[in-house]
Amino acid sequence: MQICKLTHDDLPRVSALCLDAFMLAVAPSLSAQGVETFAKVAAAQAFAERMEGDNLMLVCVADATITGLIEFKEGRHVAMLFVAPGWQRRGIGMRLMNAALEQARDETVTVRASLSSVPFYESYGFVLAGEIGEFAGLVYQPMEKRLS
Repeated sequence: MQICKLTHDDLPRVSALCLDAFMLAVAPSLSAQGVETFAKVAAAQAFAERMEGDNLMLVCVADATITGLIEFKEGRHVAMLFVAPGWQRRGIGMRLMNAALEQARDETVTVRASLSSVPFYESYGFVLAGEIGEFAGLVYQPMEKRLS
């Protein structure tokens, strides 16, 4: 397994990976508006636009396949973390998280975790940091991790 920066050539595969994982794990608990909002955020063009900003986007490649993605915004916020459904529970999420946290530029890293992903973020050392919120149909739990 190798962690490397997202390239423009990877965009269609990363978009598909995120949508596949989201539809399985998160979409069933959301409204149609939430699913539509996420589909826009995970579109290849939306990723391309965010690549131009201060977002670190890393992918995990195994067997010549993109198996996971993390998007780390402004060196302090996990904007997205997905592992392909067939590749979960193999340490890919942890490798991506560790690679992103090595680039942290703040003492505290935050995430707006989907409710189904809260246990995974807790296993990465994140703790609850506020009440459950909702934005454009996406329901999330604010969490944070203090870095030593």
